[in-house]
Amino acid sequence: MAIGVKSRFRPIWAAFLDLEFELVVSDEILYEYEEILQQHARSGIAGFVMEVFAESTNVIHPQVYYTWNAIKSDPDDNKFFDTAVAGNADFIVTNDAHFNVLKHLPFPSVNVISANDFLGFIENSLI
Repeated sequence: MAIGVKSRFRPIWAAFLDLEFELVVSDEILYEYEEILQQHARSGIAGFVMEVFAESTNVIHPQVYYTWNAIKSDPDDNKFFDTAVAGNADFIVTNDAHFNVLKHLPFPSVNVISANDFLGFIENSLI
């Protein structure tokens, strides 16, 4: 939702391109991003974005050695949590309510924030 030129979240994409933060992902996450972009973006955008991710120095690919199964309501979302833990991410940025369970998980702890909150960090240069 941050890639669209008219998106109010576009500053997130711009900050990523300006190397202002690191993106922690796994191959599985990248496949999901590509699939969603192929479904919802103009032709060619998915390939372009995947190429940007492949070339960017601020994309981190940690090795996930353990699956926590922390999100029971949508097990497919666990790949994001497991990757965030393995990559020592500061937070998971999502508007998906399934991730709210992580806010009450004592260990391992990963902060969950909304895209709007992350946009606020970007706009206030707090990242």
